[in-house]
This record gives sequence, C-alpha cells and structure tokens, in this order.
Amino acid sequence: MRYSFEATAHSAVVPALAALLILLAACHPAKTPIAMQADIDAAQEDARKELDQARVEARKDVKSAVKVSGGEPKNVAVARVTGTFDIAMAQADGDHKVAIAKCMAMEPASQQPCKDQADAAFQAATTQAKAMRGNRG
Repeated sequence: MRYSFEATAHSAVVPALAALLILLAACHPAKTPIAMQADIDAAQEDARKELDQARVEARKDVKSAVKVSGGEPKNVAVARVTGTFDIAMAQADGDHKVAIAKCMAMEPASQQPCKDQADAAFQAATTQAKAMRGNRG
C-alpha cells in the first residue's frame, strides 16, 4: 500500500480546521433575539431606576435648601437648577445605554454607525443640560 503525502496532509488539515471553527463558534456564540431583547430590557430598567433616583435626590435637595436656608430664593433656585441638571444627565445617560443596547442587537455592519449616532445624541443632550445649568445658575 502506498500513501501519498498530499492525501495524508489533506486528511489531517480538514479535521483540524473543522475543530478550529467549532472552537471559535463556541467562544463567540451569537446572541439570540431573546437574549438581545433581554439586554435592551435590562438597560431600559436600569435607565428608569437611575432617572427615578435622580428625581428623588433633586426633591430632597430642594427640600433641604428650603429648610437650611429658611427658604431663601437664591439657594432654593440653585437647588432646583442642580436637580434639573442631574435629572437631565440621568435621562441622557439612560437613553445612551438603551441606544447602545439596541445597537448591539443590530447586524455587525450597522453597529458602529448606530453607536456613533447614540454617542452624538448623548453629547448633544449633555451639552444642552450644561447650557441650561449655566443659564439658570
């Protein structure tokens, strides 16, 4: 019996490539639509909690300013502006996290442009919040 080198080499390469492909697939499993929706839902829930917490803190700060300063209008106004800014920032951060989670559910080629758009919207929202704070405080 004669074996050719080509047949032996080919026989060894094909199973090795198949094993490599299986290993790579196991290391980077594709997320199912259900898993991606769960990520989006979790981001939305986190954003809601963050926004609720910012609102609670803003109310506390205004009440504290009224109590500590005896209701001095300037101190109360500063507390309101700060609270409004904190709420706007929490909203921007939450919206950004949800948008990024939605981007990650897209086809790979669409993800980066989507993330870039989410980042731009976040920057615009933070710039607007800072401008409102600067104009009122």
